Amino acid sequence: MKKSVFALMIVALVFIVSSLLPQPAFSEVNVNVGINIPLPAFVFKAPPPVVVIPGTYAYAVPDVDIDIVFYQGYWYRPHRDYWYRSSSYNGPWEHIVRNRVPATLYKLPPDYRHVPPGHQRIPYGQMKKNWKNWEREKYWNKHAYKHEERHEHKEDSYSRHKEEKREHKKGGRGGHGRD
Repeated sequence: MKKSVFALMIVALVFIVSSLLPQPAFSEVNVNVGINIPLPAFVFKAPPPVVVIPGTYAYAVPDVDIDIVFYQGYWYRPHRDYWYRSSSYNGPWEHIVRNRVPATLYKLPPDYRHVPPGHQRIPYGQMKKNWKNWEREKYWNKHAYKHEERHEHKEDSYSRHKEEKREHKKGGRGGHGRD
């Protein structure tokens, strides 16, 4: 027992002496500077309709005074060279660093908020339910192609009709002129 008491006293003495001796200093400096630019508040009273931005699978909210885009399950708001992201159109908004912003959003045309007349407004519920399938099945690529094809067909038909009318007035070919 004397040996265990003696060993305990030696351990205690070593501990006390080592705590009194000067220790090498380790210091760490951590400086984190951030400029918090507040995002202007904007609250939608109802789920907003969206429009697909041509050539993308990003959707803009028309008829509002802010930039807000839905893309791949998240809502994005650029503001003064900063980007914010949320899982809901009404926030809460989280600041995200530039390299986390999808490249597609940087490539949007400058006038992406301008909605041409007759452009389809998509109800929020329909977009929320279908955006994954539309993207996976390239729905807007097919839809845009069909729209362009119909538009070109109308132009060709219109041009052909105008040409036939001109020929008719001249009395030329087309089976409608004088013999």
